[in-house]
Amino acid sequence: MKTVSVGLILIFLTSFMACQKNEVVSEFTGNQASYGLIQTSAYPVSGTVTFKERKDGTTTVFIHLNGTSGSDRLPVHLHRGSAAANAPEVVVPLNTLNASTGISTTVVSQLTDGTKISYPDLLKVSGYVNVHASSSGPESAVILAAGNVGTSVTAPAVVKQFGNCNPDR
Repeated sequence: MKTVSVGLILIFLTSFMACQKNEVVSEFTGNQASYGLIQTSAYPVSGTVTFKERKDGTTTVFIHLNGTSGSDRLPVHLHRGSAAANAPEVVVPLNTLNASTGISTTVVSQLTDGTKISYPDLLKVSGYVNVHASSSGPESAVILAAGNVGTSVTAPAVVKQFGNCNPDR
């Protein structure tokens, strides 16, 4: 009887631990908004910027560009206004984009002036995202790709609402 009890306990613990290891816990709520980034120079570069709501209320800004290469780190900014106006005010400096992968990921919890900002409030910002060709020299004035985000978008953004379900797991 003692051997059976110990055996059952071992089976239970093994099963419980296996379930724990396979369970994926996401930091995202499933709410996200995606916007297009269009080519704005002679370089054939375009892509998307996606704002993903995190469970702690902050936002992950994920940028994926096609057409970049090399080892450069390309500056990325969220500006106030629309891309057509090319306003200089940076609302949030985003992490540089890795030219070899075309990817930049930034967790945003506050604006440049220190004001805290949540995912829903970030979607209400009238702004645009741009990616520069370089951080210095003449190429720093070249905008590879840009796109309106938040309330400056005239066409509706691709917005997915998943509630508690997370398709990214």
